[in-house]
Amino acid sequence: MRINRLAQTVVAIAGVLTGVADAVAVNPLPAPTSITWGTSGPKSVAGYLVLNGAPNQLVRDAWNRAFSTITTLKWVPAAIEAPIATYAVFPTTPASAKSKRASSVLTGVNLKIANANAPLQHGVDESYTLDITASSQSISITANTVWGALHAFTTLQQIIISDGRGGLLVEQPVSIKDAPLYPYRGIMIDTGRNFISLPKIYEQIDGMALSKLNVLHWHMDDAQSWPIQMNAYPQMTRDAYSARETYSHSDLKNVIAYAQARAVRVIPEIDMPGHADSGWKQVDPSIVACSNSWWSNDNWPLHTAVEPNPGQLEILNEKTYDVVQNVYKELSGIFTDNFFHVGGDELQEGCYNLSTITAEWFAANSSRGYNDLLQYWVDHAVPIFQKPANRKLIMWEDMVLNTPHAPNVPKDIIMQTWNNGPTNIKALAVAGYDIIVSSSDFFYLDCGFSGWVTNDPRYDVMENPDPTGVEITFNYGGNGGSWCAPYKSWQRIYDYDFTTNLTSSEAKHVIGVTAPLWSEQVDDTVVSMKMWPRAAALAELAWSGNKNAAGAKRTTEMTQRLFNFREYLVANGVQAAPQVPKYCLQHPHACDLYYDQTAVV
Repeated sequence: MRINRLAQTVVAIAGVLTGVADAVAVNPLPAPTSITWGTSGPKSVAGYLVLNGAPNQLVRDAWNRAFSTITTLKWVPAAIEAPIATYAVFPTTPASAKSKRASSVLTGVNLKIANANAPLQHGVDESYTLDITASSQSISITANTVWGALHAFTTLQQIIISDGRGGLLVEQPVSIKDAPLYPYRGIMIDTGRNFISLPKIYEQIDGMALSKLNVLHWHMDDAQSWPIQMNAYPQMTRDAYSARETYSHSDLKNVIAYAQARAVRVIPEIDMPGHADSGWKQVDPSIVACSNSWWSNDNWPLHTAVEPNPGQLEILNEKTYDVVQNVYKELSGIFTDNFFHVGGDELQEGCYNLSTITAEWFAANSSRGYNDLLQYWVDHAVPIFQKPANRKLIMWEDMVLNTPHAPNVPKDIIMQTWNNGPTNIKALAVAGYDIIVSSSDFFYLDCGFSGWVTNDPRYDVMENPDPTGVEITFNYGGNGGSWCAPYKSWQRIYDYDFTTNLTSSEAKHVIGVTAPLWSEQVDDTVVSMKMWPRAAALAELAWSGNKNAAGAKRTTEMTQRLFNFREYLVANGVQAAPQVPKYCLQHPHACDLYYDQTAVV
């Protein structure tokens, strides 16, 4: 709790500006679809709120966590959102207001859930309403499913705040009607490049629950390591970084259970046929092409991968599909979500130059090319992945749009797009694919932290490169630096209009968004600060959008909401990075570049 802000904030809480319903300290994130504050004055909250109508233990546990957080934190928002019209050059303290008494004390929560048995799967109804009237003694929450109810609890955590005297209050009566724009709202963690411990994975899920993100995309393995213990092939974890840096079946189930209790789905990704070396080669070296080769960038004929270390599954080796089937079957029995991500990105033709079986296949028919090779993968691997029958597959867009690509990828496979922003979104929508947007130019959270490969002479420049010359590409944009630079700020993320060039029918193919955090330079020490609070900007973008009712960007309005939410994340144990000097947090809009509050449109 920010004790140093208590006195200033209590002035506003105890006497909210007379007749101004929006001059409240609370500014919940993500912004609800509709929120209407009353003007009759604050309402005290009893030391314990009785939950009435909980249909099961999951809901009771969620409420107990929420109210425990409320009473433990006794949250004090960092600063009040104040219109710039109240400023001279710098913010001034809002005029004092006549204090109003709470008309009644809130003592309970009345909960009504229409369908308590709806599973946490894609498209489940997450809507809710939350009402506190001037005369009520109970908070009224309605939801169609338990998942909407959990979101209502999360909103309530931000709305009930300290009264400055050791108690709690809600600043004004309030009515909220809320539902997400997109059913798929996610972040991606990568435990293949560097290991991330269970406590840190739980921490990401905590941040997701607080911001109403609902999908954890878990990129579990990569060419560098295989951290997942497998009953079918225990030898695969020989390629874990250490015996401690592995996940047992019990670990996986615990993550799934922890997430589900917080309305978060866990969707695993096993990347294949590219990015595949560690683990697979321990089962049978013959199913991996170009393992232990060089990934050279200065001797292109030796180039076999986009980053070290090389390795791709041997697409033409029938043994490959036996191993793939056993790995997939085992993990499919643990991860019960209807979605499963089967990779498909960045296949390198040079890798298969070292594959005898591929060379012989090409030689047997001169009309064959790498597109045919990838089609062979799709034709043989997809039938394996389609069991169970209700399984929906996700692939990276490379399988459809890249060079090489498979000419005939089933249209019921969801494509995750990461290249070329709106251009690729449009191409996939026109082709009839459902889409998850992860455009690297807007959503990649690992960008802008420099390159990581070593022995790189392109950094050996004794002056800042000329922005008009080639050195800027090498040092700050190309493979010698962060290929997807610059750093994606929260404003860059929030301002992305990813359906802007789509027709209404094409826009329906966009099912949601995911912000990936690739882990070449990420482990437990930095994962949260690189993820948060920027992922919260994505959360609001996908929940209620970045525009107000008039269709104008609300980025300026979002500023204080995000800065307050960062403090709230930290108070809840999520180690989110600061975005501004604390002065900016305590003086809303004083750090705006433009005095014109409509500059972002």
